[in-house]
Amino acid sequence: MSIKTPTNQQRLTNVAIVRMKKCGQRFEIACYKNKVVSYRQKVETDIDEVLQTPVVFMNVSKGQTAKKEDLVKAFGTEDHMKACLEILTKGELQISEKERSHQLEGAYKEIATIIADKCVNPETKRPYTVGMVEKCMKQLHFSVKPNRNSKQQAIELIPQLKTVMPIERAQMKLRVVTHKKNKQKLKELATSVEVESMGDEGLLEMVFMTDPGHYRTIDQLVNSTPKSQLHVLLLQEVEEGEGSLE
Repeated sequence: MSIKTPTNQQRLTNVAIVRMKKCGQRFEIACYKNKVVSYRQKVETDIDEVLQTPVVFMNVSKGQTAKKEDLVKAFGTEDHMKACLEILTKGELQISEKERSHQLEGAYKEIATIIADKCVNPETKRPYTVGMVEKCMKQLHFSVKPNRNSKQQAIELIPQLKTVMPIERAQMKLRVVTHKKNKQKLKELATSVEVESMGDEGLLEMVFMTDPGHYRTIDQLVNSTPKSQLHVLLLQEVEEGEGSLE
């Protein structure tokens, strides 16, 4: 006599579980490993790449799916996908301490790598190694925020790193042709000006270095001014070789 699996059971393996307690019930969804955080950071947008199955469970490990009446009571719908999306967005990701530690180590290294790619020693214009950046992050007792984007954390960390090492964003060189009324604004955004002259039709030409964080502001200024032009002459001013902490 064969034993059949109950119809409300579905076995899944090698999953990341997101759990939510609502209306006195525990609900779980089965996701692919490493995809939940990417989805929450809006890096991954394809829900099929995140959910192993569009089903809400009472217990993923036992394969027990949620009943319609429990879904309606807790989520106001019997649509599993709608409930899945709410759990995915607001639920708690269940991972082991070993997995959590591994994820934090990976994010720590990623943040250090982003900083090393974007920054230089302002005195030598040379980049730092990832190891040098990590050493100074440890001096600051920096802790990764697991639910935040690594790039944003890296950018926010740069000003703090200045207290323990000479560091700044690698500057970019721009050429702007625009109306002279924008002169003062451009000078405020420039770290140094190499060329400043009046050209044809009374248009101002400026070649200057600026922090990459100002690029969007400059681009908007140029686009809002008739006959203006913006050219990127150098993405990053970086000398060859590695910097030192001394």
